[in-house]
Amino acid sequence: MKIATVRHRTTLVRNYPQTVGVEISQDVEAIDLDRTLEDLASTQAFLTEMLDSLGKKVGYDRVSGELFNPEALEALTLASGGVPRDFLTIILYAIDSALAGGRVRWLTPTMIWKGASRLAWQTKLKGMRDDVSGDAAGLERLFTDLVAFCLREQRRTAFLISQDEAQRMPDIFERIQQLMDFKLIHVIEPDTSAASGRPGRYAGFTLDFSFFMEPRRRNIEVVEFWKIDDQRRRIGLREAPVYPLDRAKTAFIDSSKPHDPSELLEAEDDTPPV
Repeated sequence: MKIATVRHRTTLVRNYPQTVGVEISQDVEAIDLDRTLEDLASTQAFLTEMLDSLGKKVGYDRVSGELFNPEALEALTLASGGVPRDFLTIILYAIDSALAGGRVRWLTPTMIWKGASRLAWQTKLKGMRDDVSGDAAGLERLFTDLVAFCLREQRRTAFLISQDEAQRMPDIFERIQQLMDFKLIHVIEPDTSAASGRPGRYAGFTLDFSFFMEPRRRNIEVVEFWKIDDQRRRIGLREAPVYPLDRAKTAFIDSSKPHDPSELLEAEDDTPPV
């Protein structure tokens, strides 16, 4: 199974009354700056270097060392999903949150999560609706079902997909990858085993952190996949539940299935603690 991310390509060209402009791969080449969460340390180092380079342009030698406490940069990398644009936007929102609270020493993880909540998942859903047109309703139903599976049924933020199922149902697995393209989910391990004697190989994913970190969901296990155990395995990932692609197919094609994840998430906010 191959995990592939298809980026949106923009053609800066006008064809009427005559062709004027540039085309990707013809006149210019696209440079993809987005990273994944597969190697969190590498992604954090890349984004931090980018931030420090920008800081030097305005006279700050090392913004990352002055602006954040030790845990905040990691939280920021997770919240951004490895996307430089989101990384920088969340910083601005986090600074607004810190100033509003009268805290001016540095940014903390709490401020980062509050900033990330303003870069809401609703914005990502809107982007998906605008870009995929005819498939948007099916993808929304699929995503709503995936959120229900993770946060309501399994109470975990990560999930696995069988590589065998992905090979048998490539069209449906492509829908999963579309959700990844729009940063609603993130791949964290393209090839892993599963615990509890479950045979086969799997791909591991996490929901975007905007769905469960701010406001924090009650009774949800946040799978800390970026931490490694003494056998060099991601903590909690092999124990994550397997999301069946047969279920994904039903959610995608059945128009009677729920299609609005906001209703589900609001209901989760009202769930009393155990």
